[in-house]
Amino acid sequence: MTSVDTQVGRIRLFGATGSVLVAIGALGAGAQPVLQDPTQGVRFLSLFARAPISAMTMCLLGMAMIVAGWLLLGRFLDRIDRGSLLAIFGLWAGPLVVAPPLFSQDIYSYLAQGEIFARGLDPYTLGPGPGLGIDNVLTRAVPTIWRDTPAPYGPLFLSLARCISEATGDDILASILLHRVAALLGIALIIWAVPQLARRGGVSESLALWVGVLNPLVLFHLVAGVHNESLMIGLMLAGVAIALAALDGGRPFWGLLVGGCALIGLAAMVKIPALAALGFVGLALARYWGRGVWGVFGSVAVTGVVAGVVLLAVSGVSGLGFGWVRTLDTATVVRSWLSPTTALGMGVGFGGVLLGIGDHTTSLLGFTRPLGEAVAGGVSLWMLLSVYRGRISCVGGLGVSLACVVVLFPVMHPWYLLWAIPLLGAWVGGGVWLRWIVGVSTVFSFLQITSGSEYQSPYAIAFASFAAASVGFLLMFVTRSFLPWVVRDPGGSVVDATEEEFRAAA
Repeated sequence: MTSVDTQVGRIRLFGATGSVLVAIGALGAGAQPVLQDPTQGVRFLSLFARAPISAMTMCLLGMAMIVAGWLLLGRFLDRIDRGSLLAIFGLWAGPLVVAPPLFSQDIYSYLAQGEIFARGLDPYTLGPGPGLGIDNVLTRAVPTIWRDTPAPYGPLFLSLARCISEATGDDILASILLHRVAALLGIALIIWAVPQLARRGGVSESLALWVGVLNPLVLFHLVAGVHNESLMIGLMLAGVAIALAALDGGRPFWGLLVGGCALIGLAAMVKIPALAALGFVGLALARYWGRGVWGVFGSVAVTGVVAGVVLLAVSGVSGLGFGWVRTLDTATVVRSWLSPTTALGMGVGFGGVLLGIGDHTTSLLGFTRPLGEAVAGGVSLWMLLSVYRGRISCVGGLGVSLACVVVLFPVMHPWYLLWAIPLLGAWVGGGVWLRWIVGVSTVFSFLQITSGSEYQSPYAIAFASFAAASVGFLLMFVTRSFLPWVVRDPGGSVVDATEEEFRAAA
């Protein structure tokens, strides 16, 4: 039989090949800027832009190979150490680091908002169009829907975007590379924090890293997509890990606790959802003190004061003040079919149009969206109480709470799932929960258009998907003797791969 090292080596190469295909396909199917596209007019590189369907097919095939490689690695988690998994992550992420942005055009909003701030203007008041002018090279790259929209991000991230803008000016390529460096720093924090949280809950480090770091959503949306979620998640997870280390007997107690809460506050100054972690750390602290109501008040006071100082300091030092409070609901202008509450309102509204009773979509959304938010708030409160009573760990409660917030939020994107997945991966350890996490990660890996544009031809997408699927199945057939698409027991009978996949982790 083929040795485990050989099988893992082949899977590593298979996924790396997929990553290279994605990076090459991104030259024609990625989210290139309108101006300053470095591939235009360059022999061979410009070829992909003239064959967008072929480029998209290449991207989709490469994505499928990465996802398949990730799933195949799940069979060997009990025999792969932490260092080997991180080496695989680096190998698969490498081509995506130098590829054009993929799956989203948000990076161009980051560049424009940073330039607005660098000019001494308020990005919480002015969008790229009014702030820079409609003909500005950075404004031209921003999707039309966001050109008049103020920044919805925290002052810490906008300060970083300003520094990058001051260093690079209007050079889009250099700016993207520096934002990628910042994203990689966030991922480095995730890589450090996830094993810490996993060890605390008695979960395999390899399993937690496989779920929370090597996950295709991380590769596609934090590395290739350059989303600022990487900084938010990295700071939040590091803060939770450091704060909980104090409760586990780490010394100095107050240094770790205050430092962890401060990092969570910094994460909230990138994107505000990270602030939820402070509540769970506070209730874990109250349970640690065990002083009843006074313990709760004391923990709320400590965490609140630390977070308040951080929020005040960042808002004041940045010069932006609390303008970020006014723009927290900016994302809700989008009607996202991935959000169940939004999809329900839009579906019923469309049904009303078909039945001839009128379009009441807006009114329905005014009911379904707040209802979803109320349910998410109720689940979060339940999780907070469960943490205080010791029925669930802080890591698990926070993960479940953020998962509900993501699913029931009015707008949902695949990368939002990463708010919760690393936490859940460091908590579940196996079983049905793990199957759900892996299944959702697999499905949502393919639910975002490679260019990040909403105006891609559905016929082109369908044709590229069919072509990629056909080549993918052919590739599986060709590699059936080299890769463990099926698992054989010592007697030679074929074991169902879906059952065997999580046996080591369960």
